Amino acid sequence: MNSVKAPRLWRSSTSAYTAPFFDFLVPALARYPNSRPYASTASSNTSNPSTSPPRDEPPKRQKPLTKEQRDFLDSALRVNQAGELAATLIYTAQTPPLLRTHPHLRSTMQHMYSQEAGHFSTFNALLARHRIRPTAMYPVWKVAASALGWGTAMLGREAAMACTEAVETEIGTHYNGQVRVLLAWMREMEDNGEEVGEEVRELVGELKRIRDEELEHLDTAVEEDSREAKGWPVLNTIIRGGCRGAIWVSERV
Repeated sequence: MNSVKAPRLWRSSTSAYTAPFFDFLVPALARYPNSRPYASTASSNTSNPSTSPPRDEPPKRQKPLTKEQRDFLDSALRVNQAGELAATLIYTAQTPPLLRTHPHLRSTMQHMYSQEAGHFSTFNALLARHRIRPTAMYPVWKVAASALGWGTAMLGREAAMACTEAVETEIGTHYNGQVRVLLAWMREMEDNGEEVGEEVRELVGELKRIRDEELEHLDTAVEEDSREAKGWPVLNTIIRGGCRGAIWVSERV
């Protein structure tokens, strides 16, 4: 996407989150493919008699993404990576105090954390591949996410789950918006007789998968009595507002 070289700041961040008490609280390290920009085509066309389309069926036009589309993807992937970083840190901070009083939640916390770590690795790889800088707010989000996770866990199981419910409500809505934009692009390309690149299709699939896993966490939180937390309406409103603010800032900074 961008021609500027990706900063190395985010590369070192994935190795820093290890909790001494619970072995599953170690984010998976991503392998970073070689960078190449998004385009609305899956790959450049190579001439091969056995694979070339028939002469009476010319191939669809191949058109790269516009600057506006590339800027949207830069912003979207940067926010997504920051959000998944925050999610792993929230669970890392919540788990030790929560499991001391509710050990039966170990498998639930491990499952949700593992999925968030996978999401984080996915977006790390995408940022590296397309040379997108991470948000400059990294240090702030790291402290804020850790404080939010620890604070809600100290308020009890219901408050910790209320945190998950609030965060996943906003994240699910955020991913839905991105999917709608990309699907609109794809329809426009197809209507114009242009080929939709495989990378764009794969990104839509990844966003749908990650969105569904986030919404699964929301359902789990509700099942674990998130709405029984003391002051749930206020807690829910504050956390959701904080998430929307963090998204807005990360899109721009």
